[in-house]
Amino acid sequence: MMKILGAVLIIGASTLFGYYKASLYAARPRQIRQLIHALKRLATEIGYGSTPLPEALARLSSQCSRPLNRMFGTIADRLRTGSSDTAKDVWQESVRLFWGQTAMKSPERETMLELGSSLGISDRENQLKHIELAVTLLQHEEAAARDEQLKYEKLSRSLGVLGGALIVILIY
Repeated sequence: MMKILGAVLIIGASTLFGYYKASLYAARPRQIRQLIHALKRLATEIGYGSTPLPEALARLSSQCSRPLNRMFGTIADRLRTGSSDTAKDVWQESVRLFWGQTAMKSPERETMLELGSSLGISDRENQLKHIELAVTLLQHEEAAARDEQLKYEKLSRSLGVLGGALIVILIY
C-alpha cells in the first residue's frame, strides 16, 4: 500500500512539474505580446497625447495585467515622488525587480533595460524611435517564443509524466 502511494506521489509530482514547465512555455509569448501592446500604448501616450512619462506609465499600469502593471506602476510612482534617481535608474531597477515574476527571458529583459536608458532624457521623436525599436525586437522574440512553445510545450508535459513513471520503475 505504501509503495503504491509513493508511486502515485512521485508520478503526480513529476506530472505537475511537467505541466508547470509547459505553462511557462505558453506564458512567454503571451507576456511578450502584452509587453508589445503596452509599449505601443506608451508610444501613443508620448507621441499623440504629449503625456509626461510618469503619467503615461501610470495609465499604462492600469491597462496592463500582472506582473507588467506592477512594474509600470512602480516606475510611475517612483518618478512622481521626485526622488534623486534618474528615469533610467528607476526603470532599470524596476525591470530587474519584477522580471523574475514573468515568464520572459533575458533577451526581452535586455531590450527593456536598453529602452529605459533612452526614456525621459531625449525629445519625443527620439523616444518614439527607441520604443519602435524595442517593439520590433520584442516581435522577433515573440516569434521565437511561439516556435519554442510549439516545440517544447507538449514535450514538457509528456516528459513530466514519463519521467515520473521512469523514477517509479527504477525505485521499485
